[in-house]
Amino acid sequence: MAMSRRIVLAAALCGMVVASGVEARAETGRVEIQGTGEGSTVSGSAVLTEDADGLLVSIQVIGAPAGKHAIHIHQYGRCADAGNTAGGHFNPDGVSHGFVPSDGLAKAHPGDLGNIEIGPDGRGTLNLALPGVSLSGGQYAVAGRAVVLHEKADDFGQPTGNAGIRIGCGPILITKVPGG
Repeated sequence: MAMSRRIVLAAALCGMVVASGVEARAETGRVEIQGTGEGSTVSGSAVLTEDADGLLVSIQVIGAPAGKHAIHIHQYGRCADAGNTAGGHFNPDGVSHGFVPSDGLAKAHPGDLGNIEIGPDGRGTLNLALPGVSLSGGQYAVAGRAVVLHEKADDFGQPTGNAGIRIGCGPILITKVPGG
């Protein structure tokens, strides 16, 4: 990631966007991820911040099994019934499963976040930009939906990446609005 992109990402994740030297508040969302199974140690959080190109996402997970795990945005902001009430992937255009940061919205749906790598200590971090996706405005808005962590890696197969059961889930809530 280029240094200037890192600076923009860091500024956005702090809830601030700098445009033409003028500081402005950005809309921010937050997710508290909880394990979906009884006695689960999975937890984590995500911060979602709009920028001029789309949505910046920073996800932290702890207490998960080591290895790669698919992470997606699902249709509904509900996590009952082992995360199954979150519904399927958020896919308003009915397009194929892919990886939205590189494939774009014409070839992937807004819920396609790929994989998060969890280390032997049960911790993992994922930072990415979702071009064309927003927090609350337009067809690709994700507020009120859920971030879901799966038991397996996303192999990008159709229709959902063969990621297995849902081991973590949390609704996307707006926590800061422009001017707020």
